[in-house]
Amino acid sequence: MTAQLSDAAGVSGRAAASADRPRVGTMLRDWRRRRRLSQLELALLADSSARHLSCVETGRSRPSRAMVLRLADHLDVPLRERNGLLLAAGYAPAYRERALDDEGLRSVRGALDMMLAAHRPYPAVVVDRGWNVVTGNPAMGVLLDGVSPELLAPPANVARLALHPEGLAARCTNLPEVRDHFLERLHRQAEATGDPGLRALYEEVRGYAPEEATTGPSEGGAAPHAPEAVVPLRFRTPHGELALFSTMAVIGAPNDVTLSELAIELFFPLDDHTAQVLRALDEAGG
Repeated sequence: MTAQLSDAAGVSGRAAASADRPRVGTMLRDWRRRRRLSQLELALLADSSARHLSCVETGRSRPSRAMVLRLADHLDVPLRERNGLLLAAGYAPAYRERALDDEGLRSVRGALDMMLAAHRPYPAVVVDRGWNVVTGNPAMGVLLDGVSPELLAPPANVARLALHPEGLAARCTNLPEVRDHFLERLHRQAEATGDPGLRALYEEVRGYAPEEATTGPSEGGAAPHAPEAVVPLRFRTPHGELALFSTMAVIGAPNDVTLSELAIELFFPLDDHTAQVLRALDEAGG
């Protein structure tokens, strides 16, 4: 009798654990809807049938490991979430997640350091998926000058550094434009990844009151700038107003969760004055 009760308890425990585990079909359906694809469209992309995909999404059919990965690929699911899909389907994760200081990532660290150093005298920063600063070059100092020490405490977050009233926003002369652009980019990323942390960050920085941080028109009451080809970052410094624009770079063909979530933001001067000031600061070690 004791053995029977023990077996029954074991079966009950496994059933409860299975019930608590997210269903892979439900997760795949959510990703398909996020990508605005019908079952037929996704089935055609994945060389399957709408009927089979329907069975997978409703839990009537368990997808193979290869099928999960193929669907995730066509749905452009981030690597971290692909591991989650595999676990929900009962398979082992396919992608490793290592710290950036892991010996196996030494060559990538070297490449990042090379990019940051080569970009001087202009600012450059490496961020993770949550916009937390991983590393940067010394030229970032011109952007961080005057930022509240609380915002600089690790892990410093670029969204907070840029938009918090005690951050760069206090010196930004085109804050509404910069704020709208950054919030749009952050919202788009949160929607694409389904990351609740990014959604929370978006809601947080959206709640910052921009009017409290606005510094008014450019120095000397100059007329507003004409529309630019890119959204610039304009901010006051002891050396006058500087103007930068940025580009984003990512690791090509990552097979590691950490690397897949890294992005390098490279800032460039928008005018000759900014370029001259940044070169002078770099030569002076400032």
